[in-house]
Order: sequence, then structure tokens, then C-alpha cells
Amino acid sequence: MTRDRTSTRVIAIDGPAASGKSSTAARLARRLGWAHLDSGALYRALTLAAVDRFGESPRSWSPAALVALAEELPVRLVLLGDEFQPEVAGVDVEAAIRDTRVTRHVSAVAALPEVRAWVNARQREAVRAHGGGVVVDGRDIGTVVFPDAPLKIFLVADPGERARRRLAQRGEAVDAAELARESALLAARDEADSTRAVAPLRPAPDAVPLDTTDLSLEQQVERIAALARERFPG
Repeated sequence: MTRDRTSTRVIAIDGPAASGKSSTAARLARRLGWAHLDSGALYRALTLAAVDRFGESPRSWSPAALVALAEELPVRLVLLGDEFQPEVAGVDVEAAIRDTRVTRHVSAVAALPEVRAWVNARQREAVRAHGGGVVVDGRDIGTVVFPDAPLKIFLVADPGERARRRLAQRGEAVDAAELARESALLAARDEADSTRAVAPLRPAPDAVPLDTTDLSLEQQVERIAALARERFPG
């Protein structure tokens, strides 16, 4: 197989929601002096644009209309320092895309083949234009977007720990009731992501599994950095 020249300096980090992909990838990129691209941010940015334009009725959002909206506004990735940030119509939406109204609908948007093709093309373009090393995280980075990435990691974590992390990330109370609610939401998200017809969530055959349940962020980063030093000498 011919290696895709856009992926020769890519570390692909996959895993389910709240497994620590983005935090680990961002810290790893800084450790290596590489750029970081969170693929989920682009799906969320497009979902935010759709909610603002069409309202919260995703069944009425046609794939063609979503892609046309993304091109019109545009929805894009912009490299700021060492982070690719999502923009909608020239506005930084990094904070807005974490809103619950986006979270409710992003899986439905991400399941559309036309949307996935559009997002994947934008990610490859971003990496190609950058030209240097990029740590990319998402749910199909190692299987679909950059299948020839020299280093692929698949993160997993206990569902309860993932729920705790998600609540802490949002600054919400971490009590039993909230943990149960968040765990249920994550389970539903896992089911949607793992059973979708296009690019379902699964580890690439050559991905290195890493259970982060009992690992600190620094421990996760150090383990992957050690692998990176082996795969990318010099």
C-alpha cells in the first residue's frame, strides 16, 4: 500500500466520547512541538451552524443543505498557534460548540455520509497545508481519515470515569444523580457512534489500545510520547 504523504507525520488518537482524546492529544502535541486537530470540533461547528440556521429539527436537515451551509458561511478550521480552531462565518466558536443543544444533535449530523466526506476532506487539507507533525483525535481518525498514520492510539476508559470527566470538564456537580444521567448519555452516544452505517467507532487493526481509567493525563501523554519517539525518530 502506498503511504499517503499527508499522513506521514500524523498521530491518530481514536476512542469513545469522554475517553480523554482531546485533552491527551492537545497535551501530546505540545510535548512534541506538533499541531493539534480535534476532528469533533468541526462536526460540532457545523451542527452549531445548522441549529442557528434551521432550528432544532435535525430530521429536516438534508445532507446537501448542511454541506452547502458549511461552504457558504464558511465553517472551517484555522490554525492559531499550534491549535486548529473551528470558525463559523469568521467567528471563533470553540466555546459555543460545547453547548448542550449542539451535543444533542452532533451524532445525527456526524452520521451523514456527505457530511463525513466533507469534514474528512477539510481535515486532510488542513494537515497537508500545515506540512508538519499533527496530532489528530476523533472517532474514525485511524480507520478512515488517516488510515496510514504511522502511530494510532485507541483510548478507552470505564464509563463511570468518563462521565465524571465530562461533568468536571463542564464545571458541573459530580454527584450520583448527575453521574448516572451523564453515563446514560454517553452510553447512547457510544451506541450511535458504534452502530452507524458509515465509519463506525472501532479501533484500527494496528491501533495501540490504552485504558486511561486509572491514568493521569500526564501518564497518558508520556506513554504515547514514548511510542512517538520510536515511530518518529529525530
